[in-house]
Amino acid sequence: MKRTQILVEDINDIIEAVGLNTLLDKLSDKGVLITGASGMIGSYILYVLDVLNTEYNANINIFAVVRNENKLDAEIKNRINIIQHDMVEPFPEINSSIDYIIHAASPASPLIMREHPLETNYANTIGTANTINLAIKKNSRGLLFISLREIYGEPLDNASNIFTEDGQLGSIDHLVPRNGYAEGKKAAENMLASAKAEYGLNTKIVRLAHTYGPGMSIYDGRVQADFLKNIIEKSDIVLKSTGESVRTYTYIADATKAIFMVLLSSNDLVYNIADEDSKVSIKELAEKLIELPEAKENNLKLVFDIPNETTNTGASSFKDGILSSEKIRKELNWHPKYSITEGFERTINHIKEEMS
Repeated sequence: MKRTQILVEDINDIIEAVGLNTLLDKLSDKGVLITGASGMIGSYILYVLDVLNTEYNANINIFAVVRNENKLDAEIKNRINIIQHDMVEPFPEINSSIDYIIHAASPASPLIMREHPLETNYANTIGTANTINLAIKKNSRGLLFISLREIYGEPLDNASNIFTEDGQLGSIDHLVPRNGYAEGKKAAENMLASAKAEYGLNTKIVRLAHTYGPGMSIYDGRVQADFLKNIIEKSDIVLKSTGESVRTYTYIADATKAIFMVLLSSNDLVYNIADEDSKVSIKELAEKLIELPEAKENNLKLVFDIPNETTNTGASSFKDGILSSEKIRKELNWHPKYSITEGFERTINHIKEEMS
């Protein structure tokens, strides 16, 4: 991902929100390993650590685990340790201390989940097992796992549609191959809890609601990606359903702040990360995006193109269920900064600068 002006602003905002003194106190002279370091979440974490080194002399020994090192920004490559590695294989020998691990490696595209459900499951189960084994071997101070809203499933009949960390889970049909994504995340969470209980490993889990921003692919098949692709390509926003599913959307910089807060300052095992103020249906999201300056300048319209038959896009089938972020707000004083409109405007400006 290119270091655009938007990205620079976001990284500085993250450092300020988490606290420079906290970051330097906890991370200076430490070894930090990030899996999935070329993805949207991993990239933001990587850039924060790099800025702590280049601008604040933190001397963090950064390990970036990727499947394809060509996806990393060339500017940053000579300042980090690159481990080109498939997460379903045991880690190679690392002859350095690894104090903190952020496990962000996982397929995020619905297209991959549809076409490769078994590999998607393996990435979250076997990949997490390998990461835990590394943390135990290295006696790491902390291991944080990126989980998702999908582990909660669809709210049960007559149950609340607000999911809390210690509340009732919804339903997931584990025999639907696409649901291997959610089931793999659930199994991984159990491993993290078990490693904490059995080995005393300081494990953390963050359950992210729908997260977007610079670094996301506009070709990954998620509705927000499709809508952005329409706007960037100056074509009408197309809805292929009635758009009734309700979701929350969290800007990546706000989510990254929460990840660092949980890794470095939290006392509990699991935290939801969601911006309830950005709760919208898919149709409402499309209506908001069609009002963005980039869409209005090109006279883009909202178009419904609903197929006669249901097609398997690989997207989540869950239509309801919102994450409560009350816990992380109260315990760690986390507050999202960017509204949907502001966040998507920033994402579009980042993409345009990357393309220029």
